[in-house]
Amino acid sequence: MSTASSGIDPLLGLRAPQDPACDVFLTGTVFLDIIFTGLDSAPVRGTESWARGMGSSPGGVANMATALARLGLRTSLAAAFGDDHYGEYCWDALEQGESIDLSMSRTVPGWHSPVTVSMAYEGERTMVSHGHEAPTAASAVHGLTLPHCPPRARAAVASLTPGRTEPWVAGAARDGAMLFADVGWDETGRWDLDALPDLGHCLAFLPNAEEAMRYTRTDCPRAAAHALAERVPLAVVTLGAEGAYAVDREAGTAAEVPAIEVEALDPTGAGDVFVAGFVTGTLAGWPLADRLAFAGLTAALSVQEFGGSLSAPGWAEIAGWWQQVRTCADQDPAALERYAFLEELLPATSREWPLRRAVPTIGFRQ
Repeated sequence: MSTASSGIDPLLGLRAPQDPACDVFLTGTVFLDIIFTGLDSAPVRGTESWARGMGSSPGGVANMATALARLGLRTSLAAAFGDDHYGEYCWDALEQGESIDLSMSRTVPGWHSPVTVSMAYEGERTMVSHGHEAPTAASAVHGLTLPHCPPRARAAVASLTPGRTEPWVAGAARDGAMLFADVGWDETGRWDLDALPDLGHCLAFLPNAEEAMRYTRTDCPRAAAHALAERVPLAVVTLGAEGAYAVDREAGTAAEVPAIEVEALDPTGAGDVFVAGFVTGTLAGWPLADRLAFAGLTAALSVQEFGGSLSAPGWAEIAGWWQQVRTCADQDPAALERYAFLEELLPATSREWPLRRAVPTIGFRQ
């Protein structure tokens, strides 16, 4: 689903002629993801395992870029693409299929695409990746030479790395963009917030519970969120099956929303989809609890499909879910009320749930 075909602009009532053309800017590495699902257990050494499902799709930073675009945000991605069929496929899927602006991206001659094989089983995933750093100048990031101030945007998403500063982050902040940051596992084992210098430019920080507790030396993710809110205006900690908890320091409020119980087929990219949902709600000016609920809903819908970036829901999927849960018997009225804010946002739909999305694979010809 492309942005143009989603039919909903969540920022429609907020747009003005002087606003930047780009809603969200992000940069990172695009992988080709090959995903196996339907495995009953982890592969056993010396044996062959057969999966009941398989798909291929753009991965890495493409997961979040696609999730943002499918929610109607004008998304610009700066990334290096491999000079091979995989890179060509990923470029076409993102630019033509998802209407993502790739004007700051480039194809690197003679460089092959990074690849990740993901195996989903027992509600979790195991990944094997291969790739090389894209040929780059000393001042470049992710194989690209970026200006210290990227294109004007309402928001930008940064993936923080301990001990590293990205000049474009400070440039985006100076230009008025809201900065949202996530972080990966600290391979150094230090878990030192001072080693994340770009955090000081960010509006929001969105680690998972384990990361948040390690960085704050706490044993409770909610306490970790309050500790992180001393560093950033908005701290959001995802709690896995328990939902998410957030602290808004400037408003002096906190919110917690439970997770939606679903049968997970493939969790690839769910964290990216959560961030995209939260960014959407923040740019639209929704209350904190609504932002958490929406982010959790989009992530829950994504894990019911496989394909990383191609599993990200659009407004049609969200509308289909809302229509379906309201007509089910024995629904908890309080749970339905938590998502009542969707009513005025969503298009009328008569499509049956679950909806069929794009088939995530390479090789079909027209």
